[in-house]
Amino acid sequence: MDKETILIVDDEKEIRELIEIYLKNEGYEVIMASTGLEAIKLTEERKIDLIILDIMMPVVNGIDACIKIREQNNTPIIMLSAKVEDIDKILGLSVGADDYLTKPFNPLELIARVKAQLRRFKKLNTSTSSQKVLEEGVLKMNLETGKVYKGTIEINLTPTEFNILKLLWVNKGIVFKIETIYERVWGQEYFDNNNTVMVHIRKLREKIEDNPRIPDYIFTVWGVGYKFGE
Repeated sequence: MDKETILIVDDEKEIRELIEIYLKNEGYEVIMASTGLEAIKLTEERKIDLIILDIMMPVVNGIDACIKIREQNNTPIIMLSAKVEDIDKILGLSVGADDYLTKPFNPLELIARVKAQLRRFKKLNTSTSSQKVLEEGVLKMNLETGKVYKGTIEINLTPTEFNILKLLWVNKGIVFKIETIYERVWGQEYFDNNNTVMVHIRKLREKIEDNPRIPDYIFTVWGVGYKFGE
């Protein structure tokens, strides 16, 4: 079986090499880039299974690189940043990152998140559900191909956005707490003041709803969580 390939993007050589050691110890193939521009080029030239992307880089930063990569690619992206403010985390997730880790980080935690993202991405593309296509209004989700359509137009969802939509849609009408969504989709224990789910729900609504403020598909149940359908 081919090794999964992970792209490390960071302008700090020591950080790249540290992450490389841990990833290679887990059996992954590793390629590295020191700039956002180099990362964009590599994603166009090679098959990459996951990207670890630093935000603070010269010339083309991680945010701009993420936006460009997401135009053509739904590869899982884990953002790294020395910034700790919530607004930076929200910005990273809003432009298409699937997860976010603040520097300094525990390499073992990063490896755990890498494995979780790769598991979810594989599951997204190898659905075993007996119901292969979900339809609601003009919205359609193909669980086999991992594609979502609004009418005849394909909607480009990140793996995390797809998994949130799938969780809510397959369980139509059931209200999921934010904590439950996080634990089901991210595969990690929820912690207080975690706005990750909220950010992804907002981005998902922007993509599938005609008017995100008056949704037709994903509804907020105030004080509880979210559900798909009335």
